[in-house]
Amino acid sequence: MSPHLRAPILEDLNATRAGMDEALVSLLPEGLSNVGAAQGRTRLATLMTLRWLAVAGQTLAVLFVYFGLGFNLPLSLCLAVIAASAWLNVFLSFAAVGPQLLKSWEAALQIGFDVVQLALLISLTGGLTNPFLLFLIAPVTVAASSLRGRYTALISVLAIGMAALMPLIAFELPWREGEVLSFPQLFEGGHFAALCIGIVFFALSAQRVNEDEAKMVRALDAAAVVMSREQRLSALGAMSAMTAHELGTPLATIHLVSKELYAMLPEDSEHREDAALLAEQAERCRDILQRLGRAREASDIVHARMPISALVEEAAAPHKGLGVAVRVTYEAAETGEEKVPVIRRSPEILHALGAFIENAVSFADSEVRVVANWTDSQFIVTIRDDGPGFAAEVMPKLGEPYVSQRGEAQLGGGDMGLGFFIAKTLIERTGGRIATRNRAAPRHGAIVQAVWPRTELQPLDNTENNLN
Repeated sequence: MSPHLRAPILEDLNATRAGMDEALVSLLPEGLSNVGAAQGRTRLATLMTLRWLAVAGQTLAVLFVYFGLGFNLPLSLCLAVIAASAWLNVFLSFAAVGPQLLKSWEAALQIGFDVVQLALLISLTGGLTNPFLLFLIAPVTVAASSLRGRYTALISVLAIGMAALMPLIAFELPWREGEVLSFPQLFEGGHFAALCIGIVFFALSAQRVNEDEAKMVRALDAAAVVMSREQRLSALGAMSAMTAHELGTPLATIHLVSKELYAMLPEDSEHREDAALLAEQAERCRDILQRLGRAREASDIVHARMPISALVEEAAAPHKGLGVAVRVTYEAAETGEEKVPVIRRSPEILHALGAFIENAVSFADSEVRVVANWTDSQFIVTIRDDGPGFAAEVMPKLGEPYVSQRGEAQLGGGDMGLGFFIAKTLIERTGGRIATRNRAAPRHGAIVQAVWPRTELQPLDNTENNLN
């Protein structure tokens, strides 16, 4: 194929692959198809439980300091502030009907209330000199774990702002009556700095972990969609084969009878043409059913196994003829038998290998090699191209979801977005593992290698008919 014809074909291929992530995400259940939407959907019961735990802990701490240690503190004001949280929970328990998921702003308001309540209680018991000041990090961490970034930032600013106001409104740190306990301003400044650093660190850490978890859940759901689709296609093949088999006999009878009627009718009969049409359409139906019956090779339990060479050929077939030579070879390794081994035909493996081959074709200069090897303990499929190879900054992240850099100059080895993650996940779910690297100099290009233990791909009945 000439270069001027190959270019638009590969552009269309890359454009199609660029839209695959969005197409897969559109198939996900509502609420899982958007990472940002998944955040902020905090359960009301979770916040209420955390608030009851805080009320119990605060009450015990205040009562222990006042009665157990005998320190002087504004007990009534402290209990009033604690009661505010308790009354909020009581109100919410009556207002809520059944399990509820809070909207982002609703959860942010409740967590903001918790920040203000805790800051007032700390102010009544020493302010920046209170060793429990660092507890202000707790509601910020809860916000970062469940809310979007902008709400987490607002709550972090609120917590830091409340701490900054404490020197103006805080009571003295409770201590023994008749003794004066004073701290230098440098100590209070250090306490405040530690709080600010803790809030920023925990907020950013929790937010990043939350986003990564949401992305991973979304990507795994997309992988599940792909696997379900491949399995449905295989089931559809089995159904078509069964249909072809069941309809074959009555159609053969119709065809035979129509031909006999045609032969029996005189040439001048007005029904002779109808009989000929009936025989022609019956013959056409038989041809269609014969084509459908070929699906039996790929779906019937008797034919649900094939040589590993045939499986690799099937995965590579759709990607030939795009201007890049796709060469499939197979050979035994040193410890492998000469006969090509038979394995289970897996829709997951076909999809994954097809995705890797498609990626290689997209960025190869002229050739993609697909090599199937086997030993006495493993099956190995290696896909190598002669393109620019994987970019150095992408190599450590290969296999993670949403690692994608568009454009050959940026990435080199292909688009490593959700498609690569799905293919890798499918390989791992079939018992295999993936290794990626660049070809050694002076050659250039990328290598993706899939390896399975033989026990994972053996036919269900552990027999290997001679299919080659």
